[in-house]
Amino acid sequence: MLSLFAMLSCFNVNAKRKESKRNQPNIIYILADDLGYGELGCYGQKQIETPNIDQLAKDGMRFTQHYAGSAVCAPSRCVLLSGQHSGHAYIRGNYPVSGGVDGKSYMQSVLVDPFVEGQKPLPSNVKLLPAYLKEQGYHTGMIGKWGLGSAMSESIPTKKGFDFFCGYICQKVAHTYYPPYLYLNEKRLLLDNDTLNLSLRLPKENDPLDLESYDKFSSNSYSPDVMSLKMRKWISENGKHPFFFYWATPLPHVALQAPKRWIDYYVNKFGDEKPYLAQRGYYPCRYPHATYAAMISYLDEQVGLLVKQLKEMGVYDNTLIIFSSDNGPSFNGGTDSPYFNSAGIFNESMGWGKCSIHEGGVRVPMIACWPNHIKKGTTTGHISAFWDVLPTICQITGKKIPQNTDGISFYNTLVGKKQLKHEFLYWEYPDRDGQQAMRYGKWKLIRKNLRKGKVQEALYDLSKDPQEQNDVKRENLLLFEYIKERMNKEHRRSDLARFRMSQVDKE
Repeated sequence: MLSLFAMLSCFNVNAKRKESKRNQPNIIYILADDLGYGELGCYGQKQIETPNIDQLAKDGMRFTQHYAGSAVCAPSRCVLLSGQHSGHAYIRGNYPVSGGVDGKSYMQSVLVDPFVEGQKPLPSNVKLLPAYLKEQGYHTGMIGKWGLGSAMSESIPTKKGFDFFCGYICQKVAHTYYPPYLYLNEKRLLLDNDTLNLSLRLPKENDPLDLESYDKFSSNSYSPDVMSLKMRKWISENGKHPFFFYWATPLPHVALQAPKRWIDYYVNKFGDEKPYLAQRGYYPCRYPHATYAAMISYLDEQVGLLVKQLKEMGVYDNTLIIFSSDNGPSFNGGTDSPYFNSAGIFNESMGWGKCSIHEGGVRVPMIACWPNHIKKGTTTGHISAFWDVLPTICQITGKKIPQNTDGISFYNTLVGKKQLKHEFLYWEYPDRDGQQAMRYGKWKLIRKNLRKGKVQEALYDLSKDPQEQNDVKRENLLLFEYIKERMNKEHRRSDLARFRMSQVDKE
């Protein structure tokens, strides 16, 4: 009888574990690239159409005070997946391994020598979100832009917790949407595209108003099409198990390239416009406004196809979808942030959007949709950031939250319960002469020129001054000194000399 009781007990425990796994929600995290706070309809965009993403907001929750991990791609992604803010994270800026390989020869170089392709690898002891979820029985997949390792290193998606990957290992290769190859897991997937120099320009003899002059800047296989199909196939094959999928789309990062049908749609909507002739890098473009809008609407269309698939599979109601962006809107490559009011209520001009830790550079849209858990059509002002995503997902999936995270789970915000709040948020960005920032309640302290010598410091009251135009430190000196002291405590000297700032690091 005792033996029988023991057998039945084991059976019940195993049955409960299987049932628990079946009840675990699927999680899809969609990360746009350089999408500004104001570039979605649900955040006030008037010219670019995003009905499918807007529908996610109608069906879920919109965050108005959510922040990216950093001001540019690689460090923001490192913060997101590691759960550590940029004062503790290993990668704090973009760090290519290619050395002196220039834009003209880069694509040819990586085709011949994969050792020059990619960014600074993460050490083996840096554990990322998908590895934690695999311990919970999750199947893990990813498409898009990685940017956290070189192609020949151990720091690639399939060695950092993902069962499946299709996309760009190197974020520099992602500067074209018509690359000669993508990676499928650990091998190159050759595409039917010509190999173009990243700095190719319009020949002087070509008429810049003639659309045919731009034919050479596109090719046959649009990489977002390839990756989206691979994602939907993987989800179809893995939908019977709890899964985590990280969709790190390169859209709408320049170069300006989009499907013709979407470009034509916005040319008809916007009318004729002045061509972009690569004055600020990347490829020329006949219709820059129309093409940029087309890239965002194409992404929105793909989001709609994914949601449709989840519903047809019968797993939509058990899936948490989070949509966000890795930093604020760009200023180069033919983009025109002021034209679209890309940062919304924040300053979006050069020096205030991408590459800066002002609000326009790090305040990003964030939408969470989870049927029967998140109340439809809600908006929250909860102050949160990328380093909160890992502890949130760990809590949702039953994984013990790691001790080394700087984040606080926002699960309670999602489900309408009392939420623990941050005392502060902290960023540092060593490029652009070295920058630090701290959000403390309604206050934000910014320090610049941390690599040059004469440090610039300013304190802003975001409740009255979201554009960060009025420095109020003289009227709030005690508060200013307190936040500055807290800021210094959050900075840890980087292991990498490239990310050190002379004004805050002791050499």
